[in-house]
Amino acid sequence: MIAVVDYGVGNLFSLLSSLRFLGSACLVTKQKEDLVRAERIILPGVGAFGDAMDKLNDAGLTDTIRELAQVKPLLGICLGMQLLFERSFEHGEHEGLGLIPGSVEPLAADLEQPLKVPHMGWNRLTIVRDDPIFKYFTDGDWVYYVHSYYAKNCAGNTLGVSDYGVTVTGLVRSASGLIYGMQFHPEKSGRAGLGLLKAFSEI
Repeated sequence: MIAVVDYGVGNLFSLLSSLRFLGSACLVTKQKEDLVRAERIILPGVGAFGDAMDKLNDAGLTDTIRELAQVKPLLGICLGMQLLFERSFEHGEHEGLGLIPGSVEPLAADLEQPLKVPHMGWNRLTIVRDDPIFKYFTDGDWVYYVHSYYAKNCAGNTLGVSDYGVTVTGLVRSASGLIYGMQFHPEKSGRAGLGLLKAFSEI
C-alpha cells in the first residue's frame, strides 16, 4: 500500500487517479499510524516551501517522515521534492527535511534568457545516471513542470535533468536509494509519468 501524505498543500486527484490506474493500492492520510503501516510513501505538494514545512510540523509529521524515509521508499513530487532538501531560499531561508544534500533556489535568478517564470509546460528529461526508477522510461521522454524554484548543489544525487535556459534538476535520489524526488508532475506526464510511478511502486 502507498500512503499519500495529506498535509493541506495540494490537489491529490490526479495523483490518486494515476496510482489507481496502475492498480496500486493507495491511501490519502495525515495519520502517523498509516505511514508506519504503508509499504511506500508519496509526499506531494503545491505552493510555498515555508508554508508547507509549517504544515508538516503542525501535523506532527516531520520527524515521522524523516525516520520512515530511512527504511521504506519515499517519493517527493514538485514541492514535495523540494522539501527533501536541506534548505530553501523561497521568501527567506527555511529548513527542509534534510534527506538529500542541496538547496532550493529561485529559477529567475539564474536565467540568462527571457524565459517565463514559473517554468510551466513540457520538457524532455535527460537521464544522467541510470537507476531502477527508469525501468519503464525512455531517455528524452517528455514530462510536465510547474515551478519557480529548483534544486541546486545536488549533482551527486541527480538522476535526470531538463533544459530551461539553465539545467533544471528534474529527478533525484538519496544515497540510500530509498528516497526519490521528481520536480515535474509524473501524474500529469502521460505515459512517461505513469512509467515512473509504476517503477517507484516496484522499488
